[in-house]
Amino acid sequence: MAEKKRILLFIDWYLPGYKAGGPIQSCANLVAHLQSSYQFFIVTRDTDYCENIPYSTVKSDSWNLINENVHVYYFSKDGLNRKNIFKLLSETPFDYVYLNGIFSFYFTIIPLLYFRKKKTKNIVLAARGMLAPGALEIKGRKKNIFLFIAQALKLYKGLVFHATGADEKKDIESIFGKNTAIKIAGNLPKIATKVGFSERFKTKSQLQLVNIARIAPEKNLLYALEILKQVKQEIVFDFYGPVYDSTYFELCTSFISTLPPHIHATYKGVIPNVSVAQKLNDYHALFMPTLGENFGHIILESLQASCPVIISDQTPWRNLEQSKAGWDIALKDKSKFIETIEMLADTHQETYNLWSKGAYTMAEHFTENKTLLEDNYNLFNAP
Repeated sequence: MAEKKRILLFIDWYLPGYKAGGPIQSCANLVAHLQSSYQFFIVTRDTDYCENIPYSTVKSDSWNLINENVHVYYFSKDGLNRKNIFKLLSETPFDYVYLNGIFSFYFTIIPLLYFRKKKTKNIVLAARGMLAPGALEIKGRKKNIFLFIAQALKLYKGLVFHATGADEKKDIESIFGKNTAIKIAGNLPKIATKVGFSERFKTKSQLQLVNIARIAPEKNLLYALEILKQVKQEIVFDFYGPVYDSTYFELCTSFISTLPPHIHATYKGVIPNVSVAQKLNDYHALFMPTLGENFGHIILESLQASCPVIISDQTPWRNLEQSKAGWDIALKDKSKFIETIEMLADTHQETYNLWSKGAYTMAEHFTENKTLLEDNYNLFNAP
């Protein structure tokens, strides 16, 4: 039997980490689905997002064998530098390269400098939503200067961009031009045991909402709290996630003190990925009016858990109301968010079950889409 082709994958944070959210999940799902056909050699840090303490379960500055098809090299803080990355690349044979993100110094830029010097082919770069207009507005001047220099140096020349949809393809073309090599492959879902429709108890004039995302401006938590302040029904709103922006977190917690007594908003800390599915069963809907998502793994997980979603229209999850899976609402339409939450709060069990089943059905259709897997395999074929 011929040896499997080897994919060298670079990402800032990887399993057992979970605090960086979507990118970790996207890569972990890609590896889980494709490892029967490829060997993966993953290069990452030995700490989780916003953490300084190394994982206790890994050996730093060394290859860790996860299984026969997955090897992970965990760089320590002291070991992570250009010299050691170049050395690792010179010693590691590979057939394909998969880079995550546009701006990572150690896990995108330095590898690309090495590959350019060696004239390496078969490089795929996942944009991970970083070129969306909303994402580019955050630290916009710095990012625009970098992109200008990177294009002048032809840093991204000769590689293939991975876009997760037609909108992201347009975002990439808006920066790098219409002739840029781009492949579209949607993010893959978790490989999970099918649990079926999960009914939760719902009475009229009662609603428990949840938000699971890092605490940062782009997730729009403050906007969610502003919406809830105008809702007349009694609402429980629990939010989970690592604090990425402490100033923004303080703004949110300060605003909570201004909420009326019938709105109960509480920060519940960080929740590991393995616990998310079970935790979603405690709530009636996900409420996340995000400024933009490249994919939104928590949205899919909510739908899989039979939990409808109330989100913005800045994600790939659209036309939810038609499928009775939830609501995707324009951020400028605050009154629609308020109206939707009050309507859902006023819903009794029988009607709520229609939305809950609609959420589960939408997730089921998405995860059973065989084209999705074929598109991801095609990332590592000749463009």
